[in-house]
This record gives sequence, C-alpha cells and structure tokens, in this order.
Amino acid sequence: MRKEVDVLGEMMLPDEAYYGIQTQRAVENFAVSGRTAADVPHYIWSVAAIKQAAAKANSQIGALDKTVADAIVQATQEVMDKQFDDQFPIDVFQGGGGTSTNMNANEVIANRANEILTGSKGYEVVHPNTHVNMGQSTNDVIPAAMKMTCRLNLHALIAEVAALETMLEQKTQAFEHVVKLARTCLQDAVPITLGQQFSGYLHQVRRLHQALIAANHQTLDLPLGATAVGTGLSTHEGYLEQVYLELQAITNEPFIAEDNFFDGLQNGDAYLEVAAQLKKLATFLSKMATDFRIQGSGPRAGFNELLIPAVQPGSSIMPGKINPVMPELINQIAYQVIGNDVSITMAVEGGELDLNVWEPVIIKALFESCTLLTNAIPLFVEKCLKDLLPNEAVCREYAEKSTALATVVATLFGYKVGSRVAVRAFNENRTVREVVLDEQLLTPEQADYLLDPMVMTDPKASAAAVKRYQQEMQVTETEGATV
Repeated sequence: MRKEVDVLGEMMLPDEAYYGIQTQRAVENFAVSGRTAADVPHYIWSVAAIKQAAAKANSQIGALDKTVADAIVQATQEVMDKQFDDQFPIDVFQGGGGTSTNMNANEVIANRANEILTGSKGYEVVHPNTHVNMGQSTNDVIPAAMKMTCRLNLHALIAEVAALETMLEQKTQAFEHVVKLARTCLQDAVPITLGQQFSGYLHQVRRLHQALIAANHQTLDLPLGATAVGTGLSTHEGYLEQVYLELQAITNEPFIAEDNFFDGLQNGDAYLEVAAQLKKLATFLSKMATDFRIQGSGPRAGFNELLIPAVQPGSSIMPGKINPVMPELINQIAYQVIGNDVSITMAVEGGELDLNVWEPVIIKALFESCTLLTNAIPLFVEKCLKDLLPNEAVCREYAEKSTALATVVATLFGYKVGSRVAVRAFNENRTVREVVLDEQLLTPEQADYLLDPMVMTDPKASAAAVKRYQQEMQVTETEGATV
C-alpha cells in the first residue's frame, strides 16, 4: 500500500493502482450505475489524446521540460492503446462537471510517467496537476473530449446507416413488382407496390444519413484552451495555436478552436443537435420495425404480408410460435434513445451561468444512444432486413379484393356511384370488379385494364387507362349517334 495526501487528509492506495487519492474518493462518492468512463467508447482515448497534445505543445513552446513531456507522451499513448482501462474505475455519473474523470486521467498518466522516468510510481518528477494538466482545466478538457468522442462514435454510426441505406435500396428494387394494398388509419387504401413502400424508407434514410454527417461536422469546434471559464487563464504564450496542431496530428481530425470559448463552455447546442439526429434515426427505425411487425403478423390471423426471418422460438408454451424479435429490439432501443434525448435536453438547459456542469449525464445518455444504434442497425440488417420476403400471393389477394378499387369507379362515374359500388362489394363480400360487371358499368376487358391493382400503382399507367376508357366511350357515342 502507498499513502497519498490531499486537502481532505490522507488515504492508503493499493501499490498496483496507477490512479490516486482523488480517483479513490470519487469511486467511493459516486458508485451508482456500475458503468465507468472507460465503458464509453473512445472517451478515455480522447481525454488522453488531449493530455498528449498539451504535453507536446507545452514542450514545443518551452513551458514543459522535454524529458517530462516525453514521459507524459509515452504514458498517454499507453492509455490510448487501452493498456490502463482498468485504472478508470469512477462511475460515469459524478458531480463536479467531470473533474473526477479529468483528475483520474491526470493521476494515471503522472504515475505512469514517473514510473517511466524513475522506476516507481509517485509524483516526485511528474505531477498530475502541475505537469499533466498544464494549460488545462476540467472545464475545457471534458467538453473537448466529449466532442471528440462524439465525432469518433458518429463515424461508426454513419457507416452503419450507409449500409442500411444500401440494403433498403436493394429491397426497393427487389420488391418493385410486388403489388399490395396500402393502408391509412389501419384501414384499406389503394394499391401500391412493396417497392414503393420501401422507397419511402430509403429516402428517409438518405436524409438521415446526410443530417448525421452535417451534425458530426459541428463536433470539430472544441473549447480546448478556454481553461476555467473561457479566458484561457494559466496557458502560456503560443500554447493555443500549438495544441491544436498537435491534436490534429494525433487524431487525424481537423479539430479547431471554438470561435468563442465562453459560448463553448456555457452552451451545449451541439449535443442537442447530435441527440436530435439520433432521436430522428431511432424514431424512423422504430416506425419501420412496427410496420414490419404489423405486416408480418399472423400467420393465420394477421396480415401475413411479410415473411420476417425466424431467428429463435417465440414461446415457452406455444409450440411453433415465432416472434418478430429483431423489430421488437429496434422498438425498445428507440424508446431508450428518445428518453436519453429528454435527459440531454434537460442537462443542456440546466447549464447555469458560465459552465455547464451536467456533462456526465450528457456523456452517459448521448453515447449510450450512439452505441445502441451503432450495434443494433447491423443486427437488424443481417437478421431481419436482408432476408425479409413478401408473401406475394397474400399481398395481391388483398389488393384485388379491396373496396378501395372503387376509387377508379368514382373517377369515371362520380363519387356517388363509386360509394355505392364499394358498399355493395363490402356488404355482399364480393370484389369491386364483380359488382361493376354485375351492374354493367364496365365490360370485362375494361375492368381488366382499369381495375388492375398494378396499373393503379403507376400514375401514368392509371391516367392512360382512364384516357383509353374515355376515348372508347367517345367512339361508342359517335357510332351510336351515326346509327
């Protein structure tokens, strides 16, 4: 065991621990969720990258001894290589606007840097505050790391959204020949193709894809260099310019300083924008998943229009029952993402005066949403969407039997006649075609081209069919007048 002392007293720490007294106090104070900062993808990496950039910048401008800086650089690189993930035990929920996580990083890096230089842990040569935290404050390190983390996480999500877009494009093309019945208010509407239905999904995803890219661009502006409240107090001359050059080289990302550091520390609209895009994506995915569940319901007493891939048995008591578990997974993830958006909104709104200190809950909620979507989309594509098939016979049967085909009758003979035909078809359990022929409104040939559900899915084809009928009627009237 080794002893450390701070303003609150002394504490014994395990010899194998690279973290220090402030980390241990935070572990004891904030043990609530069981999730740590190390569980947030790329977060500790981003904090360590900032520490490395700061050490290099301070060394470059002559503010930090090169030997110390080199040791800090080596230590931070080891942290970035995930060699010290077990040394970040603090709960992701914490008071103090992330101070505990920042000090956790400072202590681990300082102890490791001392070990590199002297062979033992301690702060004799490299101090966590004096050297590792030089030119920084929790107040600029944590929000800068959050934006960096956001960008790295969104890169992965955007790649999965692109793959989803590709799959929807394939399905749109594959289903363009499948005629089915559209539904509004869960009631029968006019025919469409399944490809047309999926084209709606495809175009939504294309817009969401571009919106995510645009939102991710906002994460490039960092408040690093603002220090405590935006004034840059405690930085050395030349640090600000150099630290961004170093950070760009380390991350291969074009990070730049915020136009106004006071804005950067006070306001969190960038998080709101990203959260909004995640909510939009989750909402769309849930809507599409619900459509699949409805259209795949049955198989004997439901819609039975879509054949959802079976991935596991669906009941502990009913043999042969298969549930749409992948769409249901998407629904639940959407509920969590939408709830997280509310938490992020409240945390941004609550950022009083000169600093938003609610970053820990933003970190937890924002990156939970991002991770859930990034992990769920490829599962949904692979285990549901890829092998999703239409029940073509059922789809066509519904389209042909729909009383909504009377819409064409209304177009030709007026709404009153169309309504009468629809009511007769429903009451007598007959098709619109059968009623129309029974009332001798159309010939069988005319019924074939006017009441073909596939023709009704194409505005040009349906308009041409109506025009053909009108021309035939004109010819008939002319011949009758001549006779």
